[in-house]
Amino acid sequence: MAITSANQLELLQTAEAVAREKMIDPGLVVEAMEESLARAAKSRYGSEMDIRVSIDRKTGRATFTRVRTVVEDEELENYQAEMTVEQAKQYMADPQVGDTFIEEVPPVEMGRIAAQSAKQVILQKVREAERDRQYEEFKDRAGTIINGVVKREEYGNVIVDVGRGEGILRRNEKIGREAYRPNDRVRCFIKDVRREARGPQIFLSRTAPEFMAELFKMEVPEIYDGIIEIKAVARDPGSRAKIAVVSHDGSIDPVGACVGMRGSRVQAVVNELQGEKIDIIPWTEDMPTFLVNALQPAEVSKVVLDEDAERIEVVVPDEQLSLAIGRRGQNVRLASQLTGLDIDIITESQDSERRQKEFETRTQLFMDTLDLDEFFAQLLVSEGFTNLEEVAYVELDELLVIDGVDDGTAQELQARARDFLEAQAKAALEHARELGAEDSLIEFEGLTPQMVEALAEDDVKTLEDFATCADWELAGGWTTVNGERVKDDGILEKFDISLTEAQDMVMTARVMLGWVDPTELEAEAEEAETGEEEAEA
Repeated sequence: MAITSANQLELLQTAEAVAREKMIDPGLVVEAMEESLARAAKSRYGSEMDIRVSIDRKTGRATFTRVRTVVEDEELENYQAEMTVEQAKQYMADPQVGDTFIEEVPPVEMGRIAAQSAKQVILQKVREAERDRQYEEFKDRAGTIINGVVKREEYGNVIVDVGRGEGILRRNEKIGREAYRPNDRVRCFIKDVRREARGPQIFLSRTAPEFMAELFKMEVPEIYDGIIEIKAVARDPGSRAKIAVVSHDGSIDPVGACVGMRGSRVQAVVNELQGEKIDIIPWTEDMPTFLVNALQPAEVSKVVLDEDAERIEVVVPDEQLSLAIGRRGQNVRLASQLTGLDIDIITESQDSERRQKEFETRTQLFMDTLDLDEFFAQLLVSEGFTNLEEVAYVELDELLVIDGVDDGTAQELQARARDFLEAQAKAALEHARELGAEDSLIEFEGLTPQMVEALAEDDVKTLEDFATCADWELAGGWTTVNGERVKDDGILEKFDISLTEAQDMVMTARVMLGWVDPTELEAEAEEAETGEEEAEA
């Protein structure tokens, strides 16, 4: 089969028809035809030849050309597609390395095998173009809701027709025990669009928290307009969910707007999510208050926040414990997801028991160290004194407010506390020296004898050893392992050293040893300060 004038126009018409059917650029189909004809020509003239085909976009005429490139003598490898400068002089006036010589060659007769091969090339190119079009169309739609029609189910995964492509709704992305039949309409969230060898893969979800957020955006005009913002969503798909919202307009109640008249708006979302119960919670920057709201319907008596550990302790009435935890821990789990904090829930009786133990421990400490009777020690604890340092170095007036304490008694209390602390420090220093602690570490400003002792017990005995420590090794910290926060114990953690204080001490030690230029530190501090000011501005 030769490309004759009789079927030249038909070639362009075929390209147009294929492009229209597959919704791709006709130029891509013509390029595929050019490549397929070039392959057929190479099988006729020889695979080593550089044969190229150009199809006129107006007339459909196919032009076959042979291209030869001018190369250096020593680089000549392919005699059919390359030639030296000397050889090129036969065809060109002033040949230079890199020039190309193009000559037209007769069109080829395409046999059955060549025609079949050409067809495969065209189909492959068209398929690739179609995949690229699908990917370009859907890649920017990730994070939005799409309506589709169920085509079939494969091993629990649902294949959904989403218009110009197919999406996959995996088994674990379906709500509960949802079952679909062919031709059922389904609304899904486009979770991800990936370009893969077998074509673009569109991953759908009905369990993603973002799906609920997008549904509310569709039902609540205030969210769509940006007046109300969804701050966080936590879901137990098909069972229960919590959504935190805040209003940027003081005259609009965010919870009421999301609920709608007689619950019409939230009910529309509930129906789409197979009856999933939704708690709509007002968001606030005050984390303890936000947590109290998130634990609804349970009542909360007290909240203690540990920002460093990203943990929060909640005290609830004894009868509210099961309600706060929820069925199979559902309520507290969703509240934890919503706030991003680990939540410990204890009852008022457990909290009272713990505080009683702390009271007894501190009472015993003052009895043993200050040689006090139980009643007097309890008075100190009741007034808020927790350790000997507070008693030894507090203003005298703060001791005089205790019933039965006069100037003489207050001075005696402080003298006993200081004597005990000094004896402790002396013993710690002696033990540290026995362990090998050097004077450079002992005399370092900011370290108490007890701290030096703790460092020496951990084999940090010199200023050089101390300077090599990381801040978290001294103050402790938290790391995330397999999605769970794990505590890292610090050498000086029991002395309430913060990460910032630990970092400052380590940098001071490095400056003293000459490891760090203090001018560089000052420049970095100024840059950081400037950056903070710009961010605030």
